[in-house]
Amino acid sequence: MYSAIATLNTILNYPSRTNLLQPKLQNSQPRFKLWAPPTYGMTSSSSFLGGFNLRIKANYDVNASGDDSGSGICTLMEYIGKNGLNVSDELAVLFSHLECACKRISALVASPLNYSIGKSFNVSVGSAERDKPKPLDIVANDIVLSSLKNSGKVAVMASEEDDAPVWLADDGPFVVVLDPLDGSRNIDASIPTGTIFGIYNRLVELDHLPVEEKATLNSLQSGKKLVASAYVLYSSATILCTSFGSGTHAFTLDRSTGDFVLTHPNIKIPPRGQIYSVNDARYFDWSEGLRRYIDTIRQGKGLHPKKYSARYICSLVADFHRTLLYGGIAMNPRAHLRLVYEANPLSFLAEQAGGRGSDGKSRILSLQPVKLHQRLPLFLGSPDDIEELESYGDVQQKVNPGYEV
Repeated sequence: MYSAIATLNTILNYPSRTNLLQPKLQNSQPRFKLWAPPTYGMTSSSSFLGGFNLRIKANYDVNASGDDSGSGICTLMEYIGKNGLNVSDELAVLFSHLECACKRISALVASPLNYSIGKSFNVSVGSAERDKPKPLDIVANDIVLSSLKNSGKVAVMASEEDDAPVWLADDGPFVVVLDPLDGSRNIDASIPTGTIFGIYNRLVELDHLPVEEKATLNSLQSGKKLVASAYVLYSSATILCTSFGSGTHAFTLDRSTGDFVLTHPNIKIPPRGQIYSVNDARYFDWSEGLRRYIDTIRQGKGLHPKKYSARYICSLVADFHRTLLYGGIAMNPRAHLRLVYEANPLSFLAEQAGGRGSDGKSRILSLQPVKLHQRLPLFLGSPDDIEELESYGDVQQKVNPGYEV
């Protein structure tokens, strides 16, 4: 029987470009792109698609800007290397290490032995400002920390799993804030999870300060100063969605090559959706304004004449990803989510896709953090939906009895 530690060592050593398919399933041809619906029928036993006849087209033409111009499939690293994106070589190096870390976390959460891994670790609770971490939170945090150290490009890492920022290198040009494994409390039920991170430039004017002080101040920059941000969704597919300040783009992990391939170029969130995402069980703890808003839109009596539907996964990355693609609004109206490493990076992505991030009163990116684990209400989504929500006045939940689930 395999031990949890042996499995963990395999995951931690997961290379950046590993072919995860069996050798007999590999295809020696160039990368392919599915371009037509499948036709069902019996195929030979040698078909690696197992009964599906799929017509495929090589060299699907998508470039980094989303235009079909004959450039072939575009990977994340190729996208970063395109001219005119204002991505420095140092930032490209950092992203390559973050990409590798997220592949390792993807393998970690998909491991059939991650439950055993959990039994092998003793986890301390940490400060009262942080949620009690799960063992996989700690492992994911260590994976990212190792990658950032190896990059040589990061001065400070500030994580949900650490009480204080970690100073890594005096000459690192960047600051990384992150939630290494969002939604981990539901991982035993195979509910989607994710990684969230934001990247800032190091504030060189603070270099003369003591290490602890400059680490903290570098981590508490306003979201308006973000250089880049991203989330990685670990679900039926592993999707990395990022922005460098010139639009929001999503890349899907091709497990046959180990590359993140551009699949959602220039994402534009619809101006208005028809889906709201919130925990309805907290209805009677909500403010009057939020109750009126939800009652109105699900009856089809709001500014949009159609009735809204509820979709709630209770995984921030998953709920936001759906909202980004389909429109609508995803929210947690109580002061629960973190400004520094959850609200700011996701609001940056929302705005780059034409959406908005709000605390119910103000633009998220305009807020100045005062502490690392600062909590706040968070509303993300279509601009018209956020505007309508804010028009109801007080939509922030004041009652916070300390829910256990």
